[in-house]
Amino acid sequence: MSKVMILCGAILCLSLSAAAQDSTVAFDASSTAAEPAAPVSFSPPDRDAWQVGAGFQYQHFGVFGLSFHNLGFNSQVTRYFNNWVGLEGAAEVGWGHTNTTPTVPRSLVAKSLFVGGGPHIVVSNNSRVEPWGHVLVGLEHFRFTQSGSPSLGSNSAFGFQAGGGIDFKIGGHVNWRVQADYVGSRFQSTIQSNYSFGSGLVFGF
Repeated sequence: MSKVMILCGAILCLSLSAAAQDSTVAFDASSTAAEPAAPVSFSPPDRDAWQVGAGFQYQHFGVFGLSFHNLGFNSQVTRYFNNWVGLEGAAEVGWGHTNTTPTVPRSLVAKSLFVGGGPHIVVSNNSRVEPWGHVLVGLEHFRFTQSGSPSLGSNSAFGFQAGGGIDFKIGGHVNWRVQADYVGSRFQSTIQSNYSFGSGLVFGF
């Protein structure tokens, strides 16, 4: 009888030991499954080395005692050094008509040209909306013509622009750009404050 009791006790001990081992394995498996996934590191997308843009623009000027606005075209070429910083070159042309003044009694045809370059900074991210800013320094040129009336002729001086905008990613390497700029010029030893709005397409390659 005692032998039977000992045998039963041994079987019970082995059963409890096996059950404890099974529960430990199950706990380890559940703990492993519950571990949080490693955080995904943020990495801005690799940028195209070159970006070329073209579009339409509206500019308002106040120079030589005249007030006028021009409609025209703008173009930009940007060489990026990384995902955030590039060097931009820009050219802008416009056409319009001036107001009249006592010294200039008839409206003049006003043509404008700006050529300049400078840094282009991008807030690089993974979304479809990308803000940016730039500062351009260069040459501002005006030509005023009108037959039969006084004319201011052709004038060139130091010019600069500071502003920025937003690029909306359409798809692939194409963006739709909206921008606004402060446009400064220095004629007759004074600084003129003007402004510009533009929109167009930008292509990366």
